[in-house]
Amino acid sequence: MGETFNCLIMGAAGRDFHDFQMFFRDRPQFHVCAFTATQIPFIESRTFPRSLAGPNYSADIPIFPESQLPDLIRRFHIEFAFFAYSDISHVDLMHKASWVQSCGASFVLLGPRQTQLNSQKPVIAVTAVRTGAGKSPLSQWLSRKLTDDGRHVGIIRHPMPYGDLERQAVERLASFDDLQRFQCTIEEREEYEPYLEQGLIVLAGVNYQAILKIAEAEADVILWDGGNNDFSFIRPDVTIVVVDALRPGHEILYYPGETNLRQADIVVINKVREASVQSLSEIRQRVQSLNPRATVIESDLSIAVDQPELITGRRVLVIEDGPTLTHGGMSYGAGTLAARQFGAGEIIDPRSAAVGTLAEIYRQYPHLGDVVPALGYSTKQCGELAQTIEHSGADLVIDASPCRLDRILELKTKVVRVSCRFQQTAGIPLYEEILQRMNRSEV
Repeated sequence: MGETFNCLIMGAAGRDFHDFQMFFRDRPQFHVCAFTATQIPFIESRTFPRSLAGPNYSADIPIFPESQLPDLIRRFHIEFAFFAYSDISHVDLMHKASWVQSCGASFVLLGPRQTQLNSQKPVIAVTAVRTGAGKSPLSQWLSRKLTDDGRHVGIIRHPMPYGDLERQAVERLASFDDLQRFQCTIEEREEYEPYLEQGLIVLAGVNYQAILKIAEAEADVILWDGGNNDFSFIRPDVTIVVVDALRPGHEILYYPGETNLRQADIVVINKVREASVQSLSEIRQRVQSLNPRATVIESDLSIAVDQPELITGRRVLVIEDGPTLTHGGMSYGAGTLAARQFGAGEIIDPRSAAVGTLAEIYRQYPHLGDVVPALGYSTKQCGELAQTIEHSGADLVIDASPCRLDRILELKTKVVRVSCRFQQTAGIPLYEEILQRMNRSEV
């Protein structure tokens, strides 16, 4: 068999498990001694099950906090540390590489060729250059267009297995009851509920080979809805990347967002209404420089509010999508825009009302001000979110998280919902361009 190399996978409960299945499971010469975890709370101190690890592993593989990396490299005599998570700045990525190398190990990034599955069905991948760029509204718009066109769409979502990995190996979500059955966190609900409301089935989990087989059996076309700014787990026939016009420059400053930009067939510059002329010009020039073959279109997000008249003159608490505000780095979103548009009397600063891990989030992310990130990675954290809301003294909650918080939390305060819809504003018609590219790939 030759030499065996001790390896460690640096992850965040997503790509790390997929990369293991694709690259390490059947390569015994690369022995994974441990995973590390970061970005997402409460995901360390678990194990990767032996049942998913395959015949070359006699026990579960432990998962540790990334902060223990130097000790783990020494303890397990690690020779290769494989980086396997997303939405990290290029500078921070190289700090991680330097950290690993200073401990004597090599730092490795696996690419699409080693980690992507091949599908028997056409695949459209929607990715982004940053968390919160607007890929979910675009993916949902595209799923509606394909469905209205008479196609059976298989939605495969980037993984979010934050609980029992063995039980979450394959998640097929066809109803709201399935959200409870799989004990989905608020972050998972934010991504799954809009599809369930369309009557579509969502697939996610740990074992994407099994997940893809189910999708291929049920669908005419596969739609990959990416997470953070990661690239697709399935080799796409059409790759769409969303660029955030409100964060100019980020399209070339974060990993693997720049990878997505360079390999995209279609680049969607989103949120153009709020962007400056200079920002849009700079983004167009960078896209042209890095990927001149891509089709470029521009778009915006329209905001829909149920009962907007309730906002006027009220003291409101704005709740936005959690990951967009935290590691996505945004300080506001659709909820804040709705509060301004409909004349809220005051947008409350929630920091003095925050409790538990929510209070810690404001210390960890000091750019956050008068918004609440919709974080609920555990029952306890959901309770802390509810307490923060009730302690704020708000007349009204503006819920701009993509899920219905009033379905999850027991709240006395009135809630109005804000949702976003994708709207193309410039360029050739996006849907027709997707179909043409998909048809050419089938020839």
